[in-house]
Amino acid sequence: MLVRLLYVSRAIDKDCAKTIESVLETSRSHNMGNGITGVLCYGGGVFLQAIEGGRDAVNKLYNHIVEDARHTDVVLLHYEEISERRFGGWTMGQVNLSKLNTSIVLKYSERPEFDPYGVSGKVSLALLEELMATASIIGRA
Repeated sequence: MLVRLLYVSRAIDKDCAKTIESVLETSRSHNMGNGITGVLCYGGGVFLQAIEGGRDAVNKLYNHIVEDARHTDVVLLHYEEISERRFGGWTMGQVNLSKLNTSIVLKYSERPEFDPYGVSGKVSLALLEELMATASIIGRA
């Protein structure tokens, strides 16, 4: 059974490119062997990540993420059973949220700063889908 999980968290080191690369490298190497796909967004010290795969694999990964010392304030935004993947082409795609077009952000948020803590999981997922449609997601590894 496939599931999709979306969570948000705050980076411990807000300006550390090495942390982002470390998270992406770990994700890409782990995810391929475990049938997990997804996308990681980062901006303003906030991670927004969608992960998809088998229920057991996704749940195990999320439990690991909650314990990961590279971030804090982990909040589950959305969890659902799915019939097909939306991020099937990415072991872990990457989006820099700080470079989002303001008009895209305002489409999904009250203010021009996107705050996944202040919107629903469905809104955050809709933003990710728009980013996919506009080719804003990089790192298709």
